[in-house]
Amino acid sequence: MNFASFFRTGEPATPLTDTTRIDELYKRNRLRIMLAITIGYGVVYTCRLALSMVKKPLIDNGIFTPVELGLIGSALFYTYAFGKLTNGFLADHMNLKVFFAFGVLISALLNIGMGFSTIFWLSILLWGLNGWFQGFGAPTGAVALATWFSNNERGRMYGIWSTAHAIGEGLTFVGVAALVTLWGWRAGFWGPGVLCIVVAALLYIVMQDRPQTMGLPPVADWRNDHSGASAEAEEAKESTWAIQRTILKIPAIWVLAMASASIYVTRYAINSWGVLYLQEAKGYSLMQAGSVISVNTVAGILGAVAFGFTSDKIFNARRPPTNVIFALMEIVGLLMVFFGPPGKPLFMTAAFFIYGFGLTGLVTSLGGLFALDIAPKRAAGAAMGFIGVFSYIGAALQDQISGHLIEKGITIVDGVRHYDFSAAILFWIGMSVVSFILATSLWRVRVRD
Repeated sequence: MNFASFFRTGEPATPLTDTTRIDELYKRNRLRIMLAITIGYGVVYTCRLALSMVKKPLIDNGIFTPVELGLIGSALFYTYAFGKLTNGFLADHMNLKVFFAFGVLISALLNIGMGFSTIFWLSILLWGLNGWFQGFGAPTGAVALATWFSNNERGRMYGIWSTAHAIGEGLTFVGVAALVTLWGWRAGFWGPGVLCIVVAALLYIVMQDRPQTMGLPPVADWRNDHSGASAEAEEAKESTWAIQRTILKIPAIWVLAMASASIYVTRYAINSWGVLYLQEAKGYSLMQAGSVISVNTVAGILGAVAFGFTSDKIFNARRPPTNVIFALMEIVGLLMVFFGPPGKPLFMTAAFFIYGFGLTGLVTSLGGLFALDIAPKRAAGAAMGFIGVFSYIGAALQDQISGHLIEKGITIVDGVRHYDFSAAILFWIGMSVVSFILATSLWRVRVRD
């Protein structure tokens, strides 16, 4: 077996005819796949967010400046953006379990390397490579959802999968914060790295490739859900590569990509700089700041599930009305975070809850679910990759722009560093408003049939 064939998806197995056996395999493996792409992917997020927890000690110890940290952080986002694009196209052809586990393993090793590095160019290289291999996860999850779950359950399942973002953020803002508090900034990279080596092994054991490689019928046949049968019959006549290229001809995909890029500016502004903001502007300790922001975990889980349920059940799988509701919640939460009364930790916790609920629901839609609705099923990974490249270019530009705005707002009085976040806050809120406008423009776009 050569290296390429090790990654390639398996050939279809002899079709099973025993309906009891088919039901048993589908039910067992669908559960395993949801656990792998949700909990597994959530834990893997700690290897992407670790840098956000160590910015203050790195600045205070004179290792890196805010501008340098912005450049290091943006290196991950740029490579993740293009990695998600290319890996999205590749995921439509790959063995899902091998592809996902390999990406997680390399990301884990790169995090361990970051814990040893105090050299600017080396940190950019390591963190940039980390972004590329982190880009294996989302396309794998999208393809798994498209092949193991049918059209009329996609919103709910995607909503459950999207809780991975919140799980990862919560583990980072509490767990990694504790490691840094106890053992210093290096532990903030080493802890997630060691954990994700274990996760990579578990993913290889638990994850499965496509149903047909196990002799199972397509999920639409198994669930008798042929709402997209006519489109899929036409697509069957074309190659996967040809179908993937058709997503570039869908105008709504381009608008959706820009809306997602805008909301990712705000999302990763809070993830990357929120802890530093609470420490310097609100006077929180690292653990207090991490604990307050970690409320996004609970809020995000509820928001992602609520978005999927609301859009599927209340709006009949229409995402635009639900987008408006969740976008307004996200903006209100941000305004509360930045302009609420000082010295009110309960108010700040409530603000982050509202923000996290709205944001994660919105990211569930703009970051992938809506794209899967309007793209061909056999191009699920490509659609996720296309949206992803815009999203993470937005996140990368955010890190650079935010780093410059924050550094310009620093003044040193009697040897004490003081921060003015006003310009950065205006930038972050403004991009949420832009995302809201773009998402609302897609009001008439419907699920592909």
